[in-house]
Amino acid sequence: MKRLALVYHSAHGHTRHIAEHVAAGAAALRATDVQLLKVEDLAGAPEQLLGFDGFIFGSPTYLGGVSGPFKSFMDSTGRMWRSQQLQGRLACGFTVSSLPAGDKQSTLTSMFVFAMQHGLVWVGNPILPEQHQGVPYEQAANRLGSWSGLMAQAGHSAPADDFVPGDIRTARLFGANFARTLHRFARDVQIEQSVEATA
Repeated sequence: MKRLALVYHSAHGHTRHIAEHVAAGAAALRATDVQLLKVEDLAGAPEQLLGFDGFIFGSPTYLGGVSGPFKSFMDSTGRMWRSQQLQGRLACGFTVSSLPAGDKQSTLTSMFVFAMQHGLVWVGNPILPEQHQGVPYEQAANRLGSWSGLMAQAGHSAPADDFVPGDIRTARLFGANFARTLHRFARDVQIEQSVEATA
């Protein structure tokens, strides 16, 4: 069993809605335990992360970056950074904004740098934009064309669950890809350790 933490902040429910679909995609893989954790609950006790094999980070994009609560969570891990307690685990990230671009790339880059500082191994988004294969734009997976992580678009002041089908499909595929990568990575590490033990 691999334990996966989906660490997120959601002020208006949009990021949580995408988080739930990412989690469902990951949990569909056998022997994968996925837990949704709010950054507000983690900031006071970030050592809870030590119980997980991989992390999916999720934040809305506010003014070209992660939200304030998500940044506070990042900052709370400073002591863990000094001892590199999370080193070698897998991570990926997703973000939501009300515009197709909205400078979401800056948010994913912030998560990536955070992961690198902790010695985490980043997993991108390998899904090819399906509109290039003739799928209608709003139905297409990875319609926004992001490879560094998952991007989704929520209409301005729209209900929390008001996403086009393509973004929901992308979220589930993204979660499934991360879970598959986590299991594959764990197998490779076990093989390597076994070889080293017999050398």
